[in-house]
Amino acid sequence: MRANTPALAPGFADPVLDSQACFRALLDAMARPGTIHPIPAALHPPAPLGAAMAAAALTLLDLDTPFWLDDAAATPDALGWLRFHAGSPVVREPARAAFALIADPARALLPLDRFPLGEDAYPDRSATLIVQVAALEARGGFTLRGPGVEGSARVSVSGLPDGFAAAWDANRALFPRGIDLVLCAGSALACLPRTTALEG
Repeated sequence: MRANTPALAPGFADPVLDSQACFRALLDAMARPGTIHPIPAALHPPAPLGAAMAAAALTLLDLDTPFWLDDAAATPDALGWLRFHAGSPVVREPARAAFALIADPARALLPLDRFPLGEDAYPDRSATLIVQVAALEARGGFTLRGPGVEGSARVSVSGLPDGFAAAWDANRALFPRGIDLVLCAGSALACLPRTTALEG
């Protein structure tokens, strides 16, 4: 590939410091479900990857974490960029993925149980889904309750499929098993851990 191809576009300017900063943002977002966090790094990945999705992927993926992409995310440029910067193995089956990148949630997010849900003895063997949505807003939409939420919180997520709320309830009922979500919109992200209840 030529050096100016999208697949070789720059990743983090400072891979160590930027990934640490993004990891802290992800931890904070997971600890406080539904809160929206800007990514603390400038990224310009190839389409269709947004900055937040790309940052989450570069932060979480490594040589030992198999990942899956939906058809919308699996463009040659995006796949080449992820392979070049993360080096993670790509799998064809969602059931084998530690992480999944979903750029078209209306078509590819459900059913949630086709991704690894973990085991009662090893709940950490479940998948984390990095989902690109149209917009995130700290008002309207869902009411969130559960660990990490003081009383309740509100978040509006544009672009989720019909039936998501019911699927999420079923996922939450599996605790300690179940998948976790990183929702990405532009250069911001929010998290929904499996313990979070959604209303509305």
